[in-house]
Amino acid sequence: MAEFLEYNMRNSAFSVAKVTLPKYKDHKERTNDTTNHLKSMINQCEDDDLKNDMRNLSNQTLQKFLYARKFDLEESYLLLKNYVSYKKRHPEIFQNMNIAAIDIRKSLENGLPGVLRQKDRKGRCVLLFTANNWDCSYGLNSIYRAFLLVLEHLTDHIHNQSNGFVVLVDWTEFTFRQSTYLKPFMLKLIIEGLQDCFPARFKGIHFIAQPWYVETALAFIKPFLHEKVKERIFVHGNNLSTLHEHVHKDVLPAELGGEEPSYDPRTFLDSLHEKLGYEKDIDGTS
Repeated sequence: MAEFLEYNMRNSAFSVAKVTLPKYKDHKERTNDTTNHLKSMINQCEDDDLKNDMRNLSNQTLQKFLYARKFDLEESYLLLKNYVSYKKRHPEIFQNMNIAAIDIRKSLENGLPGVLRQKDRKGRCVLLFTANNWDCSYGLNSIYRAFLLVLEHLTDHIHNQSNGFVVLVDWTEFTFRQSTYLKPFMLKLIIEGLQDCFPARFKGIHFIAQPWYVETALAFIKPFLHEKVKERIFVHGNNLSTLHEHVHKDVLPAELGGEEPSYDPRTFLDSLHEKLGYEKDIDGTS
């Protein structure tokens, strides 16, 4: 897992003209102005269906794409088009995407994903996947749907948009039988969505206690990773001290050698339920 091959999945047909922006007095002025510029770019889209889908997105949703690409308008526009196209190509992922969906709820009840109570020392939100909690009564696609729902909620907050996310995947006691559910097609679909389409910045991805058969399954994703993503993947095995060099013990649960209590998925699920209820869908129109 030390080396990753590069593969660029960006659609060259989405290239746009360079936009030069002025200097701004404050953050609010920059946000409003760049949002308006992004809307102008949307209005110039030659694909009418794509244009209409982008027009239906709220200002708050559009701003997520600006944050995800550090307010680079061209990059933000490309990401937005990728996202809308991805949703149209894969309606099965986004259909009925809310906390009431049975498969999503099961995944969240198992802490797939969970969100740690505290941010790390760089202000980044830390997400935890405890792989052994997966009972395989639902597929990898359900875990992905739950992940997207959680990211949609977390990126509503400017702090998370700006500082990004750290992902921890704990493979402790993950069995060979469970690894057979890591379907290659779904892994590729997830990589495409998170890397090229969804407006979230992943600052570090850490694998912990991965057995050999998980490394074999994960090797499939190597050709589909961008160089920047490859540089942010860290494989620790059973050496928690190297994990602590990136994410300090003061925010980690006890099972990862941290100073916090053992992680309880119910805590985050209850807070998510309180904020989202059973109604909100991941469509950017709320």
